[in-house]
Amino acid sequence: MFSIDNISHAMYLLFDARVLFTIVWASLYGIFVGAVPGLTATMAAALLVPVTFFMEPVPALAAMVSMTAMAIFAGDIPGTLLRIPGTPSSAAYVEDSFALTKQGKASHVLGIQVLASSIGGLFGTFVLILLAPRLAEVAMRFSTFEYFWLACLGLSCAVLISSGSTSKALLSLLIGLLLNSVGMDITLGFPRFTFNAPELFDGFSFIPVMIGMFGMAEIIRNVLAMSESRLAPVVVQTGQIFKGTWRTLRENWKHMCRSFAAGTGIGVLPGAGADIAAWVSYGIAKRFARKPEDFGKGSYEGIVAAGTANSASLAGAWVPALVFGIPGDSITAIIIGVLFMQGLQPGPMIFERTPEIVLAVYGAFIIANLLLLPFGWLAIKLASKVLQIPRYMLYPVVLIFCIVGAFAINNSIFDVKVALAFGLIAYFMEANKIPVAPAILGLVLGNLLESSFMRSMMVARWDFWAFFDRPIAMGLGIMVILLWMTPVFLFLIRKFVMPNKQA
Repeated sequence: MFSIDNISHAMYLLFDARVLFTIVWASLYGIFVGAVPGLTATMAAALLVPVTFFMEPVPALAAMVSMTAMAIFAGDIPGTLLRIPGTPSSAAYVEDSFALTKQGKASHVLGIQVLASSIGGLFGTFVLILLAPRLAEVAMRFSTFEYFWLACLGLSCAVLISSGSTSKALLSLLIGLLLNSVGMDITLGFPRFTFNAPELFDGFSFIPVMIGMFGMAEIIRNVLAMSESRLAPVVVQTGQIFKGTWRTLRENWKHMCRSFAAGTGIGVLPGAGADIAAWVSYGIAKRFARKPEDFGKGSYEGIVAAGTANSASLAGAWVPALVFGIPGDSITAIIIGVLFMQGLQPGPMIFERTPEIVLAVYGAFIIANLLLLPFGWLAIKLASKVLQIPRYMLYPVVLIFCIVGAFAINNSIFDVKVALAFGLIAYFMEANKIPVAPAILGLVLGNLLESSFMRSMMVARWDFWAFFDRPIAMGLGIMVILLWMTPVFLFLIRKFVMPNKQA
């Protein structure tokens, strides 16, 4: 699919001085955000979107790739030193990391984390390079029938694999689909839920909603929970960071291999993301561990497994985003918006129309994961200083960035109000343990779901069985129906099988 001319053009675009400079400052930005407790990689991506308005496609996407790779690792730093995960994916192994820190092994733990993240990210990148073009060839045969089932599959995965209550995840998804229905009807052109407000005729702008639900909500939550204005510094001997780390990784190579597969596989699932990949890989490692009793008390096995998986999942999440236009996680949901703003249409044709940009994204992943080693060392060295920033100074700055980012989309005060409103909505959702990610996925996939369903029904003259006429559509449809039946199967197993087992 990619010719020598495409590869040489991509290298020319990627190794431009401005692009390399963009990768460097985006990496530093990602490290800073990830290292500060309460500031997530998703929020960092949302705040970076307005900056990408003024960039060409390659530097814009390279900035997103670099920032994400650095932020996911940097979230391990406050988790290890302060027992405060910098990003949700770091929460899986924070107890082990902090337990080893109390034993005086902080440097060794951080060295393992940066190496595992770099290796896991490179493996995920190679999976992206190998898998995405092959899937694109299959996707070229898709019609509206297949895209309808694919949208259903993505939405179903977001509900079933979400942590916590399935019913609350479903409620979140329905909220997202309801928000997506605001605006003009796709097929009839009739206004829905607009209340005669001209600003709502095009629906809610995606980026202000994202900034509100991830940026504003984080600020509200952290300000209300803030009890101390300054974090206690921790001294790390940076000269010892990489001493003995390769030996530890070699001893746990089986856990790394399992985490490569689990991380990239979960990353490919729509709506999953690095945090689910980390928790699943941590559980798998505990199942096959030599000393499972050490998990939660200072296990290197859990740290290696989960740290590898959360970075491997990042590139995996780009597979459905590039091939089908379906986000693998909340960060790629934002990146899909960036692609649209750059005039790029995510889907199988992106490999035909702009192969040089796709190849440049692959190269940016490789560069970012290689830069993770020196930049990770720098982040660890500066960690004790960064973590001393008073929170009462940090959050007003972040709030200003949120407001400016929301306003810059359409130069509209209405979008700022939207961001503030959705920040409050997301805060109350999470306060009641209703996850935000399914709502975002419903907002992203709602148009695809509705448009593919309506077009298919008109083509089939309202015969629903036409959704099972084509082989690929039938396979996807059966897969979706089996997913929908999963809660029923689990209920029946608990009711009829487990009692017999206990007896």
